[in-house]
Amino acid sequence: MIVALLVAAAFAFGGVQRITASFRGETEAIERTEASGDFRIATYEDFFGLCEAVQNAEAQIDSLEQELDTDPPQSRVTQINASLTAIRANRIESINEYNSKAGQEHRQAFQDADLPERLDPDTEETTCVA
Repeated sequence: MIVALLVAAAFAFGGVQRITASFRGETEAIERTEASGDFRIATYEDFFGLCEAVQNAEAQIDSLEQELDTDPPQSRVTQINASLTAIRANRIESINEYNSKAGQEHRQAFQDADLPERLDPDTEETTCVA
């Protein structure tokens, strides 16, 4: 009789674990991300870092375009054009990453209210404070 009760209890406990597995998994995921102070701070700083990366790329683009206006030697023009291509690609990559993270529900709450909701790749001068 005792053995039968122990076996029944083991099955009941295993069943409870299975029934609550989804809930426990969701709770663990929330605690690991949204409830984590480190996650909140890192996400907050990540948005600022990405926006700043876009602004830095735009400043580099402006500098190189100004240098092109000075009629540099052809070899330098070739270097400038190659640099512009790379910097523009990095700028778009940062914008896409910012917008991707801004669209993630678990990160949206940690995007500073002064930052733009999304960055527009067609904007020539990005503003990181609304």
